[in-house]
Parts: sequence; structure tokens; C-alpha cells
Amino acid sequence: MREQRWVAHVGEDNASWLSTESRTARLASEYRPRDVGAGRIELSSLALGASRELGEEEDGYITDDGDGIRVWIADDAFELLLVED
Repeated sequence: MREQRWVAHVGEDNASWLSTESRTARLASEYRPRDVGAGRIELSSLALGASRELGEEEDGYITDDGDGIRVWIADDAFELLLVED
């Protein structure tokens, strides 16, 4: 079975914050964004679902529309790209 995951280049400070300080960073490991280095985060299917539960006033919330799947930090949106193993 293939595992889907999404990766976004958000910058090193944002990647660190999302993986350690965001509301989803406090969840069980399978629901957390992971800092994978070089300013990138990775979200599993479960982590993506957890991030979708955030409100738009919270950093790390997800939108999925005609522009693609994006993670938001303040007023900046970062595209999440699907990667399959």
C-alpha cells in the first residue's frame, strides 16, 4: 500500500514552528507536521486531516481550492505537493 504525504517549502523558521509549536504539533506523532530539513515540512494523510481542522485564524491551517492545497502561516500560503512512496 502506498503512503501519501504532502511536502511544502515554508522556510526554516516556519518549518520549525509548525513541527514544534503549532496546535497540531501537540498531537500524537502521526498527526503532526514534520520538519524534514531545508525549510520543508511533510504531512501524512492523518496530519493533513488534523491541519484541516484548524481555523483560518490559526497558523498552519489548510485550504484546498482551485489553487491547490496550501498551508497558511500569517498571510503567506505555501503549496503542498503530493509525494507517494
